[in-house]
Amino acid sequence: MTPDTPTTLPAPERHAILRVMPMPADANIHGDVFGGWIMSQVDIAASIPAARRAGGRVATIAVNAFTFKQPVFVGDLLSFYADIVRTGRTSITVAVEVYAERQRLSAEVVKVTEAILTYVATDDQRRSRPLPPI
Repeated sequence: MTPDTPTTLPAPERHAILRVMPMPADANIHGDVFGGWIMSQVDIAASIPAARRAGGRVATIAVNAFTFKQPVFVGDLLSFYADIVRTGRTSITVAVEVYAERQRLSAEVVKVTEAILTYVATDDQRRSRPLPPI
């Protein structure tokens, strides 16, 4: 297998936190979905478990890692899986994996993106606050 060969993987056996299908407005003239659009969806997906753990408002403070493994096309059904991998006093780090179900001639599922983002819990004045106990 060469580095450019798509790896067909089954979707993880966990529940997707977000599922979305990119539309033509999310792509360039060749039908490839903009990386920035994918990044914004990853941020939304990662913020869900972060906000749940924080018991309220969170703010993105870092994109620690972001890897585009395969292109995303208009019509792909994207599934976002997000898991908390670390917590600090005020921060929550979340790992996200994104899989695309290709809607082409034959159904295939490929991992298209993986990322790690860090959030900080904030209060109503948008200042950092300690995470509540579990």
